[in-house]
Amino acid sequence: MLTMKEAAAALDGNEYRREGSKELFAQMKAAGLVAVFGASDDLMEFRGAVDDEVGDADAYFTKAGLLTNECRDPNCPHFAKKKEAASHVAAIWCPDGIETSWLMRTELPNEAFTIVEDGETYCIGLVFSLADCAA
Repeated sequence: MLTMKEAAAALDGNEYRREGSKELFAQMKAAGLVAVFGASDDLMEFRGAVDDEVGDADAYFTKAGLLTNECRDPNCPHFAKKKEAASHVAAIWCPDGIETSWLMRTELPNEAFTIVEDGETYCIGLVFSLADCAA
């Protein structure tokens, strides 16, 4: 079974828009692993056990996957309560002191990897396991 470390190593150094292969992401899905990285200037991308994207700087996960707001109201108190109990992943655009466009952060156990564009660091992404997320 693919580990976080092996998945991050396979993603490390890949080019923006060619972050990983279908085969790698299928192996990650089977292992319950999620890769998170930035795209454009406003998207957080997920591949592996979750294949989705959000146009927000914050995403929340449970063992079942990406938490989504089923309410039409972005301030839905029901969704706010669910977020409090979920595991948080943050995307930081152009972080101070780090030469990259994107930096992904989480308190979950994770392994980092670097995505490049034209030889320069574009994103510092991470791989985490849904098994480590809140129930």
